[in-house]
Amino acid sequence: MKRRATDPPAEPATKRDDRRGPLAPQPSASGPAGRTEDERLLQRGELPLDEIGKDSWRVFRIMGEFVEGFDTLASLGPAVSIFGSARVKPDDPAYQAARQTARLLAEAGFAIITGGGPGVMEAANQGALEGGGTSVGCNIELPFEQGNNPYVRVAINFRYFFVRKTMFVKYAEAFVIFPGGFGTLDELFEALTLIQTGKVHNFPVLLYGSDYWRGLFDWMRASMLEEEKIAPPDLELMTLCDEPEAIVQAILDRRDRARRESAEHASTEAALEDRAEAARSADAQNE
Repeated sequence: MKRRATDPPAEPATKRDDRRGPLAPQPSASGPAGRTEDERLLQRGELPLDEIGKDSWRVFRIMGEFVEGFDTLASLGPAVSIFGSARVKPDDPAYQAARQTARLLAEAGFAIITGGGPGVMEAANQGALEGGGTSVGCNIELPFEQGNNPYVRVAINFRYFFVRKTMFVKYAEAFVIFPGGFGTLDELFEALTLIQTGKVHNFPVLLYGSDYWRGLFDWMRASMLEEEKIAPPDLELMTLCDEPEAIVQAILDRRDRARRESAEHASTEAALEDRAEAARSADAQNE
């Protein structure tokens, strides 16, 4: 039977995307008692003799993960990172909304980046394929097995959360946040911190499901804003959406605005340079 592009592969993905050969092997727990590299890196207290001095050497493994991520995603093009619970099933409305959102974004020319796991991540990768886009999964080594979902076509496997987080931000033009748990909140607030501190610009953060997120917004207004822990503009860094079409339109609008601002900035810089050159020429003639 002829397979469709959106069908799960007959065998688990084994390395990289269709254009570049096989996908990286799926991560699994490693080391003594199934401890992960992140766990060993963050271990405190007295270390066993064979662990002493290893921290400084881990920098090479960390560097290697950065290099692999940069090399793999450098030519990705416009992309959106999508986050949400790994626990939702295909019959969950959030799963179907993530799938539709990713499909619409892919049809608009965006690649889709996820954590590569199940739930919302799987839905987004599936939607990316249905929309004819590039489906990226940035998986992570966990104490329990988490393989790449069957819709990932470009897979990168990480041992360190902070390296993986860099890829989510560096190669995306927006974050779309579906209902989720601690991991989803982690990505949300990291993005907000980077925007608030001026590390990234023109970076929309869109939260799907106003019923799910309304309590968080209410608490931020009643507690954080009321006690002046944040400023009123900080609440405008996030946008609530209840329709996949609204999410896509918000991202397209922000992209168009960023392009206009970039063109205006370039025009202003060129005009200033022309004036400076004219002043230098006038000074030279007067000498």
